[in-house]
Amino acid sequence: MKTRAKLIERLKSGEHPEIVIVGGGANGAGVFRDLSLQGIPTLLLEKGDYSSGTSASPSRLAHGGLRYLETGEVALVRESAEERNLMLLNAPHQVRPLPVWIPLWSWLGGTIGAIFRFLRLKKNPGAKGVFPVRAGLFLYDQFGNLNRTMPKHSMLSRGEARRLVPQLAPRTKAVAQYFDALISQPERLVLEMIEDAEEDCQNAMALSYAEACGIDNGELLVRDLVSGEEFNIKPKLLLNIAGPWADEVQKGLRFNRKMVGGTKGSHIVVRNATLATALDGRMLYFETEDFRACLIYPMGGDRLFIGATDIRTDDPDDRRCSDEEIDYLFDAMTQAMPEVRFSRDDIVFTVAGVRPLPHSDSVVTGSISRDHKLHQFAATSDRPFPVFTLIGGKWTTYRICAEQIADAVLAHLGQERTASTTRLAIGGGRDYPVDAAGQAVWAKELARKSGISQARADLLAYRYGTRARAIAEAEAAAKAGHIDGAEHYSVAEVTWICKHERVTRVEDIVLRRTLMAFEGAVTMTGLKEIAAIMRPILGWTATQAENEVTSTAELLRDRHRMRLTA
Repeated sequence: MKTRAKLIERLKSGEHPEIVIVGGGANGAGVFRDLSLQGIPTLLLEKGDYSSGTSASPSRLAHGGLRYLETGEVALVRESAEERNLMLLNAPHQVRPLPVWIPLWSWLGGTIGAIFRFLRLKKNPGAKGVFPVRAGLFLYDQFGNLNRTMPKHSMLSRGEARRLVPQLAPRTKAVAQYFDALISQPERLVLEMIEDAEEDCQNAMALSYAEACGIDNGELLVRDLVSGEEFNIKPKLLLNIAGPWADEVQKGLRFNRKMVGGTKGSHIVVRNATLATALDGRMLYFETEDFRACLIYPMGGDRLFIGATDIRTDDPDDRRCSDEEIDYLFDAMTQAMPEVRFSRDDIVFTVAGVRPLPHSDSVVTGSISRDHKLHQFAATSDRPFPVFTLIGGKWTTYRICAEQIADAVLAHLGQERTASTTRLAIGGGRDYPVDAAGQAVWAKELARKSGISQARADLLAYRYGTRARAIAEAEAAAKAGHIDGAEHYSVAEVTWICKHERVTRVEDIVLRRTLMAFEGAVTMTGLKEIAAIMRPILGWTATQAENEVTSTAELLRDRHRMRLTA
């Protein structure tokens, strides 16, 4: 692992990578990995932790974009379906099949409108009954034929569906079932792509908590946000992949052009054991009375994930789920399941992020394209390097988006592509079985070889794929207990993460290296225990450790609405 201290020293000594990427989310990490495969020295800068922005606040799905058929974005749906299948193959430790139910409340409703929207003769979303949805799913199945990993769609009668999920609204006419995929921990996927990239290319460097803050004498000024130290680098090309912060980055690079028209998407995690059991791993995906898309699916145990809102915002830091959004999501759930009631006391965690959509004057946010586009800006007299800016993009298509950007960079440098990420495993997905049966066998062997319990081996394999071997060995040797409030996270596991996974802050552990916060498994005592583990590894003073606990607790309470116990 390349430590941040060593990386900063290399940069200060005059080692200047050819390409600088600003933004350490899914798209930035994807480009970083692709360019590293081509042997191109690249520096990735992220002003927070990796995947701490929009990439940490999605619906946690790898999906084919069924809803995009409604707006006639057929090419995007095909691309999304194909990339979803590749994610299932390349990252089987983090991306898994997810059965999806669409409860339908009419037979023919919205048929004419759906045709007009598909032909792009009408923009605004509208109602969709059984027949237009079945037509859409037929196309969806065809687009998913390449590298198919999941069954095609089917239909369930109202009686059959309500026997399985009694909470469904009585007005349900039928239920359409199809398959997409769940990304259990997208934040870890980003980290693993970054680590893979640095292994692929010795001159590839990724630096978190580092900001590209402007131009200084024709060079890029970089600030280390941990130490406050500043230094200059001279790239041949800068890739602005900062998501909703793309406009802000461009201002620092001395050109101002409004390109992002962000919308905020919020999700909440609630506890409801009865409904979680009834859903049995299925996701409900349905439209609201205002024709927005909403979803709910179980996350393990008694927890359910509910989303999402779609609200205009010009502030990329608008990342708190509002009271109004919570009310909206609760009301939406009653449309699909009128007898189910949620309260704020049921909320475990909230998360919100800003989608970096292209600037648009459209009143209806659902009509704004979810596709991506790369804009190229030539060098200037005071900025002697060109800037390529990405607008748009989504988790499912991050790989093909990265490939297209890397090809643009290669063309700019006059080089040819030498490797592809199409069937390249990511991190713990390397040598990890794709199918559930094979994964069970792998976990059984892990338990046998390491000496840990089978239940623990199953859990570690689920979280880390083949990387679970190292953590299992650490646990077997340490025989230590678990983190307070987080009984499924061992002290040895957290210690290993701190030593090997580029953590800088306590929040990195609870929000991105693990699912502690999502699971509502964070206490003040637990935060203190994590800080105590990190202190000798990162060389903190007692005061620094205390400050980390305080700031993380404030973040969890304010932005994520967590109620922390002692």
